[in-house]
Amino acid sequence: MKCAATADRADEKEYTTSFMCAQLGVCRQGYYRWRAQGPCRRERTDAEPTEVIRAIHTELSGDPGVRRVHAEPVVQGHRVSPTRVRRLTKAAGLQGRHPRAWRKTTTAGRRPVDAPDPIGQDLTAEQPNTRWCGDITYIKTVDGWVYTATVIDLHSREVVGYAVADHPRTSLVIEALAAALVTRKPPPGVIFHSDRRCRYTSKELADFCALNGVRRSMGRRATRFDNAVAEPFFATYKKELIHTRPWNDLADVKHHTFLWIEGYYNRRRRHSALNYLTPLGYELGYRKLIDLAA
Repeated sequence: MKCAATADRADEKEYTTSFMCAQLGVCRQGYYRWRAQGPCRRERTDAEPTEVIRAIHTELSGDPGVRRVHAEPVVQGHRVSPTRVRRLTKAAGLQGRHPRAWRKTTTAGRRPVDAPDPIGQDLTAEQPNTRWCGDITYIKTVDGWVYTATVIDLHSREVVGYAVADHPRTSLVIEALAAALVTRKPPPGVIFHSDRRCRYTSKELADFCALNGVRRSMGRRATRFDNAVAEPFFATYKKELIHTRPWNDLADVKHHTFLWIEGYYNRRRRHSALNYLTPLGYELGYRKLIDLAA
């Protein structure tokens, strides 16, 4: 370590080699012998995977953690263990972001239109467009609060509909759900699961769902595990996008939310729940199996 520090300073030519060796207590002859040897075998073998990890860390959004970084070189054909990725990531000074603590925000309306809970805590789906879930989050901007509502397919974790507005009213939820219906065209009876916030228990949303053949489903109040796909999505959304910079206004958030969801989350971000496939890749794999079985 002392020899490496001496070499770094010597290359900058700010101090002489003799001065640096004297200050760090390094024998000058020993320093030159160390420098003549060049990098050790381990440093040479670590050089290529370190560059791969740096490139992946730069490419992926939101300072990814070790597991997501490890999944990328494995898919690319590199043989590297999670332990080695963790060591090289730490040595390179790279660090992932950690989500903030969960806080209870669910408040039911005064006159809620109740719905059953056919899903329970089974937040999976064997086929696309059979089970969806939704939620709302809030983002602070210079101009004031902005709200994002999403609809996620429980089969592939793909965001199939979303909307961003300067209010959290029921119309925002309807806008996101309408976008999902237009984009995916699900069969009648698709289940839309949510928590019991007043927007999701409103008569306006109940009427919209009934008109469009959507079955409402609601988890228990203030129980995060009953909506344990939508809420972790927003933790990721905030960790990897929202909390990385300040935001000016609604247009700023709307533009970058579009880029993050359509350009990265659905197409590039790998999920541990999907065996480290992307949502789009997982659904494409499912459709290929269906075609082969037909």
